[in-house]
Amino acid sequence: MRGWLKSGGVIAYPTESCYGLGCDPMNPHAVQRILQLKGRPQSKGLILIAARVEQLKRYVDAEALQAAGDSGYWPGPVTLLLPATRHCPPWLTGRHDKLAVRVTAHPAAALLCEHLGTALVSTSANRAGGRSLKNARDCYRMFGGQTRVIPGKTGTARRPSTIIDFATGDILRS
Repeated sequence: MRGWLKSGGVIAYPTESCYGLGCDPMNPHAVQRILQLKGRPQSKGLILIAARVEQLKRYVDAEALQAAGDSGYWPGPVTLLLPATRHCPPWLTGRHDKLAVRVTAHPAAALLCEHLGTALVSTSANRAGGRSLKNARDCYRMFGGQTRVIPGKTGTARRPSTIIDFATGDILRS
Protein backbone atom coordinates (compact mmCIF):
# COMPACT_ATOMS: atom_id res chain seq x y z
CA MET A 1 0.00 0.00 0.00
CA ARG A 2 2.85 2.40 0.81
CA GLY A 3 4.27 1.91 -2.70
CA TRP A 4 0.84 2.53 -4.23
CA LEU A 5 0.53 5.85 -2.41
CA LYS A 6 4.11 6.95 -3.09
CA SER A 7 3.57 6.32 -6.80
CA GLY A 8 0.53 8.61 -6.86
CA GLY A 9 -2.22 6.12 -6.06
CA VAL A 10 -5.52 7.10 -4.49
CA ILE A 11 -7.32 5.05 -1.85
CA ALA A 12 -10.90 4.98 -0.60
CA TYR A 13 -11.12 4.10 3.09
CA PRO A 14 -13.60 4.23 5.99
CA THR A 15 -13.60 7.24 8.33
CA GLU A 16 -15.79 8.49 11.17
CA SER A 17 -18.89 9.21 9.04
CA CYS A 18 -18.27 7.99 5.49
CA TYR A 19 -15.66 6.68 3.12
CA GLY A 20 -12.86 9.10 2.36
CA LEU A 21 -10.56 9.51 -0.61
CA GLY A 22 -6.94 9.75 0.38
CA CYS A 23 -3.44 9.99 -0.97
CA ASP A 24 0.09 11.00 -0.07
CA PRO A 25 -0.22 14.72 0.73
CA MET A 26 3.26 15.40 -0.67
CA ASN A 27 2.39 14.01 -4.10
CA PRO A 28 0.84 16.79 -6.24
CA HIS A 29 -0.21 14.34 -8.98
CA ALA A 30 -2.12 12.19 -6.49
CA VAL A 31 -3.85 15.25 -5.03
CA GLN A 32 -4.78 16.33 -8.57
CA ARG A 33 -6.25 12.88 -9.22
CA ILE A 34 -8.48 13.22 -6.13
CA LEU A 35 -9.63 16.67 -7.21
CA GLN A 36 -10.45 15.32 -10.68
CA LEU A 37 -12.33 12.30 -9.26
CA LYS A 38 -14.42 14.61 -7.10
CA GLY A 39 -14.77 17.49 -9.54
CA ARG A 40 -13.50 19.76 -6.75
CA PRO A 41 -11.53 22.98 -7.31
CA GLN A 42 -8.03 23.09 -5.83
CA SER A 43 -8.72 26.55 -4.42
CA LYS A 44 -10.91 25.09 -1.66
CA GLY A 45 -8.03 23.23 -0.02
CA LEU A 46 -8.15 19.78 1.56
CA ILE A 47 -8.18 18.08 4.95
CA LEU A 48 -5.36 15.94 6.31
CA ILE A 49 -5.97 13.21 8.87
CA ALA A 50 -3.37 11.63 11.11
CA ALA A 51 -3.10 8.95 13.76
CA ARG A 52 -0.98 11.21 15.97
CA VAL A 53 -0.35 14.95 16.28
CA GLU A 54 3.30 14.38 15.31
CA GLN A 55 2.27 13.31 11.80
CA LEU A 56 1.02 16.86 11.15
CA LYS A 57 4.20 18.74 12.18
CA ARG A 58 5.56 19.37 8.71
CA TYR A 59 2.28 20.92 7.58
CA VAL A 60 1.11 23.30 10.34
CA ASP A 61 2.62 25.76 12.80
CA ALA A 62 4.22 23.90 15.73
CA GLU A 63 2.88 26.19 18.46
CA ALA A 64 -0.68 26.08 17.11
CA LEU A 65 -0.43 22.31 16.65
CA GLN A 66 0.69 21.87 20.26
CA ALA A 67 -2.24 23.98 21.49
CA ALA A 68 -4.64 22.05 19.26
CA GLY A 69 -3.28 18.75 20.55
CA ASP A 70 -3.82 19.91 24.13
CA SER A 71 -7.34 21.23 23.42
CA GLY A 72 -9.22 17.98 23.95
CA TYR A 73 -10.69 17.96 20.43
CA TRP A 74 -8.53 15.04 19.33
CA PRO A 75 -8.68 12.24 18.61
CA GLY A 76 -12.16 12.74 17.24
CA PRO A 77 -14.35 14.00 14.41
CA VAL A 78 -13.25 17.63 14.76
CA THR A 79 -11.17 19.23 12.02
CA LEU A 80 -9.21 22.33 12.99
CA LEU A 81 -7.91 25.07 10.72
CA LEU A 82 -4.33 25.84 11.74
CA PRO A 83 -1.71 28.13 10.17
CA ALA A 84 0.19 26.28 7.45
CA THR A 85 3.98 26.16 7.57
CA ARG A 86 6.01 27.51 4.69
CA HIS A 87 6.81 23.85 3.88
CA CYS A 88 3.14 22.98 3.42
CA PRO A 89 2.43 22.49 -0.29
CA PRO A 90 -0.02 24.97 -1.83
CA TRP A 91 -1.98 22.12 -3.43
CA LEU A 92 -3.18 21.27 0.11
CA THR A 93 -4.14 24.76 1.32
CA GLY A 94 -5.69 26.04 -1.90
CA ARG A 95 -6.27 29.79 -1.65
CA HIS A 96 -5.93 29.75 2.16
CA ASP A 97 -3.06 30.35 4.58
CA LYS A 98 -4.43 27.70 6.94
CA LEU A 99 -4.71 23.94 6.60
CA ALA A 100 -7.57 21.76 7.83
CA VAL A 101 -6.21 18.90 9.98
CA ARG A 102 -7.64 16.17 12.22
CA VAL A 103 -6.32 13.42 14.44
CA THR A 104 -8.82 10.71 13.65
CA ALA A 105 -10.55 8.53 16.23
CA HIS A 106 -11.62 6.00 13.59
CA PRO A 107 -9.59 2.86 14.33
CA ALA A 108 -9.11 1.75 10.70
CA ALA A 109 -8.20 5.25 9.45
CA ALA A 110 -5.77 5.75 12.34
CA LEU A 111 -4.22 2.32 11.73
CA LEU A 112 -3.79 3.20 8.07
CA CYS A 113 -1.95 6.44 8.94
CA GLU A 114 0.17 4.57 11.50
CA HIS A 115 1.01 1.77 9.06
CA LEU A 116 1.89 4.21 6.29
CA GLY A 117 3.81 6.46 8.67
CA THR A 118 2.19 9.63 7.37
CA ALA A 119 -0.82 11.88 7.48
CA LEU A 120 -3.23 11.35 4.58
CA VAL A 121 -5.36 13.61 2.46
CA SER A 122 -8.93 12.93 3.56
CA THR A 123 -11.90 14.19 1.60
CA SER A 124 -15.28 12.52 1.37
CA ALA A 125 -15.56 9.85 -1.30
CA ASN A 126 -18.14 11.41 -3.59
CA ARG A 127 -18.37 13.70 -6.53
CA ALA A 128 -18.64 17.38 -5.54
CA GLY A 129 -22.20 18.07 -4.41
CA GLY A 130 -23.08 14.35 -4.30
CA ARG A 131 -23.89 12.21 -1.31
CA SER A 132 -21.01 10.77 0.67
CA LEU A 133 -20.38 7.07 0.14
CA LYS A 134 -20.86 4.83 3.17
CA ASN A 135 -19.43 1.49 2.04
CA ALA A 136 -16.77 -0.17 -0.07
CA ARG A 137 -19.26 -1.47 -2.65
CA ASP A 138 -20.42 2.07 -3.48
CA CYS A 139 -16.80 3.21 -3.80
CA TYR A 140 -16.08 0.39 -6.27
CA ARG A 141 -19.16 1.41 -8.27
CA MET A 142 -18.32 5.11 -8.36
CA PHE A 143 -14.56 4.99 -8.86
CA GLY A 144 -13.91 1.53 -10.31
CA GLY A 145 -10.20 0.85 -10.73
CA GLN A 146 -9.28 4.51 -10.24
CA THR A 147 -8.79 3.90 -6.51
CA ARG A 148 -7.81 1.08 -4.21
CA VAL A 149 -10.71 0.50 -1.86
CA ILE A 150 -9.92 -0.48 1.73
CA PRO A 151 -12.88 -2.50 3.03
CA GLY A 152 -14.19 -1.69 6.49
CA LYS A 153 -16.97 -0.10 8.49
CA THR A 154 -17.44 3.61 8.76
CA GLY A 155 -17.91 5.14 12.19
CA THR A 156 -21.25 6.04 13.70
CA ALA A 157 -21.09 9.80 13.05
CA ARG A 158 -24.01 10.87 10.90
CA ARG A 159 -22.39 14.05 9.61
CA PRO A 160 -18.92 14.98 8.34
CA SER A 161 -16.41 16.30 10.87
CA THR A 162 -17.03 19.66 12.46
CA ILE A 163 -14.59 22.26 11.12
CA ILE A 164 -13.39 24.97 13.50
CA ASP A 165 -10.98 27.83 12.89
CA PHE A 166 -8.83 27.19 15.96
CA ALA A 167 -7.53 30.78 16.22
CA THR A 168 -10.97 32.43 16.18
CA GLY A 169 -13.25 29.65 17.41
CA ASP A 170 -15.50 30.16 14.38
CA ILE A 171 -17.39 27.00 13.41
CA LEU A 172 -17.26 26.66 9.64
CA ARG A 173 -19.12 23.32 9.44
CA SER A 174 -21.08 21.58 12.16
